[in-house]
Amino acid sequence: MAKIWVEAYGCSASFSDSEMISGMIANGGHTLAASSSEADLSVVVTCSVKDATASRMIHRIRSLGSGGRPLVVAGCLPKAERPTVERISRGASMLGPDSVGRALDVVDAALRGERAVELGGAGAAKTELPRVRINPAVGIVQIASGCMSECTFCQTKISKGGLQSYRLGDIVRQVRREIRDGCREIWLTSTDNGCYGLDIGADLPRLIDAVAGIPREFMIRVGMMNPMYMPRIRDGLMESYRNDKVYKFIHVPVQAGSDRILNEMRRGHTASTFADAVGRIRSEFPRFTVSTDIIVGFPTETEEEFGETVRLLEETRPDVVNLSKYSRRPGTGAASMEQVGAAEVKRRSKAVAALADRLSLEGNRGWVGWRGRVLFSDRAAGRGGRGGGIRGRNFAYKPVFLEGGPEPEIGQSRIVEVTGATTHSLIGRIAS
Repeated sequence: MAKIWVEAYGCSASFSDSEMISGMIANGGHTLAASSSEADLSVVVTCSVKDATASRMIHRIRSLGSGGRPLVVAGCLPKAERPTVERISRGASMLGPDSVGRALDVVDAALRGERAVELGGAGAAKTELPRVRINPAVGIVQIASGCMSECTFCQTKISKGGLQSYRLGDIVRQVRREIRDGCREIWLTSTDNGCYGLDIGADLPRLIDAVAGIPREFMIRVGMMNPMYMPRIRDGLMESYRNDKVYKFIHVPVQAGSDRILNEMRRGHTASTFADAVGRIRSEFPRFTVSTDIIVGFPTETEEEFGETVRLLEETRPDVVNLSKYSRRPGTGAASMEQVGAAEVKRRSKAVAALADRLSLEGNRGWVGWRGRVLFSDRAAGRGGRGGGIRGRNFAYKPVFLEGGPEPEIGQSRIVEVTGATTHSLIGRIAS
């Protein structure tokens, strides 16, 4: 029996993978270490979506493998950039995103001093694997692996391959297990929820309805979906969102406001596809949180095209903007294109960040005086203001921090009155 340290980076699917890896390690007779310093072996579930993220992963791999300690590098980086991992840590074992079911075999081999590499699809389906949850109140449920897109800036297709949707019944059974074990919040996640089921004759609204039909008290957060798939499922999706168990929250990454740049990105949608989707959502639901992603400085982006992105954000007023400065990723189509200068990318990034903060703050101030139920599901340091400590979410998935008084336990809900707002959260107090 060995002590194993597991840490994860990146998207919710990566954290879900780390929960499964931890579950298999615990079921295999090992114990989970409280820190990397006391571990006999470390597992790091990596992300490679951005250049800055990949650099951080390289630093962690070097640190965790220092002194010849056994190391397993899992996640997207070894699949997308295997030579990079082998260059910085020759003895590290590797585990790909679709090989999580072989985690215990890889860990045991590494503990014996053998180097194991499992980067192809192998092992049991993810809906069948045991898990040790990072947060006992939140169940992260992967509904598919891979995607159908061919974005020129992204390594996801390299890392995870094409779409492989999990069967609706298997997903529902996993959600039932999560709820039975005490989860009050269920995250339905994948690389792209919008194309869920296209390969198996199903779709996302049908899945949401099946999960929401489970007769227990819990909330559902629907994960990211790309704009190009929304017209196909829009009407059914709007109906699914009417269920009180579904957070009124959607993450639709537009990436740019210029149709030419979107074409260069091979996104498969136009700016109006995103604007129309947001318009439909706003017309159906007066209070609804819209999150999007923006990349500034994509190769060949002109100042005028950058201005189109700014205008799209001002028109659609998303509540959350996940901003990225473009960075080259090995193996992607955009890596060989003419790059925008670093100083210009930085300037554009600052401009969009300032706009996003203004839109978010204005939107959050509109919640002051609202009173309703908030589910407290985790703890956070708080961003951009007074928020800190236990964090809750209201029906629109707005983060809510308490300004004083006794804190509820994680997994409990309370009636809260919103008394203030910051750029990234609401501030409230428990209503008597």
